[in-house]
Amino acid sequence: MPILILLGIVGLLALIYGPQYWVRRVMARHSAHRPDFPGTGGELARFLLDQADLKEIGLEETLAGTDHYDPIARVVRLSPDNLNGRSVTAVAVAAHEVGHAIQHRDGDPFLVTRTRWAVGLAGLDKVAFGLLISIPLIGIIVKSPLIAMAQIVAIFVLLSGRVLMHVLTLPMEIDASFKRALPVLEHGGFLHGEDLNSARQVLKAAAGTYIASALATLLDVVRWIR
Repeated sequence: MPILILLGIVGLLALIYGPQYWVRRVMARHSAHRPDFPGTGGELARFLLDQADLKEIGLEETLAGTDHYDPIARVVRLSPDNLNGRSVTAVAVAAHEVGHAIQHRDGDPFLVTRTRWAVGLAGLDKVAFGLLISIPLIGIIVKSPLIAMAQIVAIFVLLSGRVLMHVLTLPMEIDASFKRALPVLEHGGFLHGEDLNSARQVLKAAAGTYIASALATLLDVVRWIR
């Protein structure tokens, strides 16, 4: 029985952290400097934005591993290596984030829904935290295990919304990677042959970040309940 429990724990950790490790490994594998590339990831992003008639969209640097498009500020943010680097990863990630900006322009329902959820869930997280820290106090005042159980259930439901958000927005990530970024890189002549295949792997990883985020958030939910 202890062995089964240990295997279960190892399996759970692999399920949660495995996708994150895979994403980082794929990104690193294709991040080698390519002096033969005509421009950086940031320069490509700016070119694609202008080409899509999105000149008003800003381009900024962000922390490593936090590349994203901000639909509220209307800014594409790229990590230093992807903004200033010349690599397959830099080019692919830049095209992927521009894909989100184009989704925003086109009124993509998944992006619109995710944006609304993200704003709402920020407040719900605070509510969940307030419920969590109030459990001991409520228990002393009311002295009812049912009240404490109701609070725990409420916390679980509130935090599970973030997991669901990651899962439901996966189609948006797939669209940005394979219906927008990859065709642009291929038909625009930015990448060819093996580089294009490498970009496909990077874009799979970019979409996979949401699976990794969903699993990591699920672990956070379990920690909160404990």
